[in-house]
Amino acid sequence: MHPILGRIAICFVLFLILFPALTCQIYIIWPWYGRELSVELITLLLPFNVLAASLLWNYYLCIVTDPGEVPDGWKPDTQSSEGYEVKRLTGRPRFCRTCEKFKPPRSHHCKQCNRCVLRMDHHCPWTNNCIGHFNYGHFIRFLFYVDVTCSYHLAMVSYRVMAASGRRYYDEPTGAELIFIILNYVFVVPVILVVGGFSLYHFHSLSGNTTTIEGWEKDKAAMLRRHGKIEEVKFPYNLGTRRNIASILGNNPLLWCCPTVPPGTGLKYQLSVADEHYNWPPRDPALSDQPPFKLPDSPWTYENGDVNPNLRPTNGQLRGVNGNRYKSTQDPVSVSPPYHADYEDPGRPYSPDSDSDYSEEGFSGAIRMRRGSEGYEVRPVNRGQLFQEYVQDQINEAGRYQVYEPEHTLESDEDFEEHEFEEDMDELSREVGDAGTISDDDVPLALR
Repeated sequence: MHPILGRIAICFVLFLILFPALTCQIYIIWPWYGRELSVELITLLLPFNVLAASLLWNYYLCIVTDPGEVPDGWKPDTQSSEGYEVKRLTGRPRFCRTCEKFKPPRSHHCKQCNRCVLRMDHHCPWTNNCIGHFNYGHFIRFLFYVDVTCSYHLAMVSYRVMAASGRRYYDEPTGAELIFIILNYVFVVPVILVVGGFSLYHFHSLSGNTTTIEGWEKDKAAMLRRHGKIEEVKFPYNLGTRRNIASILGNNPLLWCCPTVPPGTGLKYQLSVADEHYNWPPRDPALSDQPPFKLPDSPWTYENGDVNPNLRPTNGQLRGVNGNRYKSTQDPVSVSPPYHADYEDPGRPYSPDSDSDYSEEGFSGAIRMRRGSEGYEVRPVNRGQLFQEYVQDQINEAGRYQVYEPEHTLESDEDFEEHEFEEDMDELSREVGDAGTISDDDVPLALR
């Protein structure tokens, strides 16, 4: 999220907190008690202000407290009996290629914060911060105080409405009081419904020592279990409800509602399973037959794993920074290929190798070019073969050309000359038979 949008979200949350908290006291409760300070008024408003202050303080701690980051140079102790998490594909300790650091148990990389967060639960846009190991307790207390404060607020305002519905004329609200009563209901009722449901989910996760990400993993494991693909797998971090809450809010139950530092460093957690070689999250057995995953050295490869040496950009024209296409000041380019009938000569001789090398002459300004990002690999072809195929396709097109076909076709020129010689001899024989004799002058030179 953009920093400006994060600040806007924080200001919106503060408005949702402060508007009902202040207006209900100034424009509803204070006029109802005759604008005079009394013990009954203090008894009513003091708990409400304590709850509102605790709400704001825990919200402030959620914003400013760092959730926890992986220390530089940290590596998992593979010889320890406390266990460590491994990748399901490679079986090695989890490693973040973005941060170039090993991942401790239950840590994940946050794209918004661009770092790995210890015991990451989720990235909260309303706090503009990640919810992790060191501020998850503040987040739980913030949700708790939202529920309690909104409930106390609705009870006060509803008590005022019930008093106004009585028969005493001096309890009737004024026009300004009525408007703020309606506005307080409009602001508080949706908040307690939405945040209340969200709170129930996180209170349930707290009792099971589960983060939001691990909740998704547990749902996937339950689905595999229902389909009969795996056996029942115990969640390794579930220590029991009492110990699960103590791992986040501290060991003293009397201080659970007070802001405290969570125990531990966030780099290792106590396991509930006896075997240190636990398998969480469980892997789908259907993926066990697949070969081990290996990342290629280069993102642009052939099917056999080699890099394509002829991979070039396929965009025909260059785009500028402002989105306009560059136009060449010289050497115009024809749309049709050189062997096409509609080809227009650009004023320079065509060379088959003219487009094999890229030239930036004729272009002005900064050039932005996506090199190989289109995802297509075009193998080189023979231009002569391409031309012959094009001509043959044009000839075979029905109705495009009228091909002359002679009535009699002879095999060769020799057969044609032999056939003509036989016809001349037959004609000469018929003339000799009619005249009896023939002179040498009557015989053609070719037959003498």
